[in-house]
Amino acid sequence: MNALITLENITKSFYTDEIETQALHGINLSINKGEYISLTGQSGCGKSTLLSLLGLLDSPTQGRYMLGDQDVSVLSRDQRAAIRSKQIGFVFQSFNLISDLTVEENVMLPLSYQSGISRKVMQAKAQEVLQKVEMGHRTTHFPSQLSGGQQQRVAVARALVNDPAIILADEPTGNLDSKNATAVLALFDKLHSEGATICMVTHDPASAQRAGRSLEVFDGRLVGDIRNTQVPRPTTQVTADLEAL
Repeated sequence: MNALITLENITKSFYTDEIETQALHGINLSINKGEYISLTGQSGCGKSTLLSLLGLLDSPTQGRYMLGDQDVSVLSRDQRAAIRSKQIGFVFQSFNLISDLTVEENVMLPLSYQSGISRKVMQAKAQEVLQKVEMGHRTTHFPSQLSGGQQQRVAVARALVNDPAIILADEPTGNLDSKNATAVLALFDKLHSEGATICMVTHDPASAQRAGRSLEVFDGRLVGDIRNTQVPRPTTQVTADLEAL
């Protein structure tokens, strides 16, 4: 199977007052299309730094990052941003919705950074992904009118609107109660069953078990790579659970 992402001997260092802090040490990792991966580890271990590198929000100090057949570790900030806007979808713990934009406008936002896309096409695409996350009935609402679980589902729709190669989720249930968290994770199960490639940072062992593959980071190194043989299978109950929230 061809790898969607390949990291080769990735190192990331930060410098403060001439002091070097090495956040990642010699990371080697391959992610195949269609995989659902969890990244676990203690606070400060480097998992969010690794996710930032995967999402082209930052570049490695050393090593090579191949996204498909392109070496993206040598690109400029603007070049990384161009690829990021088309190939990577982000879901954050704090939702990061813009308060004075409607649900539809928030979801359309990533498309607005691309040239040559009409508003009509952007609206149609936003409607498509909002229906996928059971939020098609809330297009004219503002984030303040939604529950936490609903806001996160809108954030998932925004991550999907560009048909990304991979969805990167950083503690996507961290700000949710248990019922909403379960529903959002069930949505991830559903998206994965439909072919989405997902990499999720989580501190919760139960959430990590939902992924088909669990990676553990410790002191900036990958120390575990486990295939989970028993993962939840999405059912028609997912839709009912989402509609109830």
